[in-house]
Amino acid sequence: MRNKLGTAVLLASLLGVNLVAIDAAQAATKKKPRPVAVKTESKSGKHLRKVSAAPAETLRPQSPAQLAVQSGAALVIDQNGAAIYQKNADVVAPIASITKLMTAMVVLDSIPDLQETITISSEDVDTLRGSRSRLAPGVTLNRETALLLALMSSENRAAHALARHYPGGIHAFIAAMNHKAAALGMTHTHFSDPTGLTSENVSTARDLSRMVEAAAHYPLIREFSTTAGSSVEVSGRKLDFNNTNQLVKSNSWDIHLSKTGYIQEAGKCLVMQARVADKPVVIVLLDSAGKLTRIGDANRIKRWMESSTATRRPMTRA
Repeated sequence: MRNKLGTAVLLASLLGVNLVAIDAAQAATKKKPRPVAVKTESKSGKHLRKVSAAPAETLRPQSPAQLAVQSGAALVIDQNGAAIYQKNADVVAPIASITKLMTAMVVLDSIPDLQETITISSEDVDTLRGSRSRLAPGVTLNRETALLLALMSSENRAAHALARHYPGGIHAFIAAMNHKAAALGMTHTHFSDPTGLTSENVSTARDLSRMVEAAAHYPLIREFSTTAGSSVEVSGRKLDFNNTNQLVKSNSWDIHLSKTGYIQEAGKCLVMQARVADKPVVIVLLDSAGKLTRIGDANRIKRWMESSTATRRPMTRA
């Protein structure tokens, strides 16, 4: 009888040790999710950068509901730089025409004559993707109008012409873009052209939040990027141009700065500085699939913040 009891105790003891070990291993696994390696490649297939990122979204503690953002990368930060929501915020990816915010800052930093006339030339025509434009070679417009069209309607030829008329030309302009990115602490960002048509213009959601915050200090960038539409005289006739972000026309949004972007490699992109749930925030959405996904994500973030402001706590910026 004693032998049987001893055997049972020994067996139970062994099983207990094994169960504890298993529980400990499972707990360790839960605490340290395996990172996902994310690669970004240029159109030529050349490797740009690899970043390890947790696959799960990161929310503030005690959020009342899980926020389902469809964009590949997203970041929402408050005015203190604290992350309210983030998803793959440090993954390097093409940024398309979000580039034009940096283009506008570099143009304005040179303190140019905004009323000076510049001319669209064949050099400004997109030969990489064949994107269309109503600004034909030979069209003249002042620098201020070109800046408006670049920011409001994401006009590629206007943006390229602004860079081409920069002191020192296009190469000096691109160097100034990268210099300013470095000065802003955008350590995972690189620019190769002023329009964003090339997939070699890359950044992260976190870096772009810094760019948006910097751009918001320029009154003209705030004004032009949120202008709903404008009638512009081109070659003697009036042409109507509209904002590429439909949310600037919405009465439910209070948007202070906006920029959209799209190329195939980048997906649909959107950055905004807005007032949501009675607080200023920066929203960055990258790599959205589908025509309306980035708009839907922005609206989901807005509803989520408005419904959970009272229960969410600040999260330390990573």
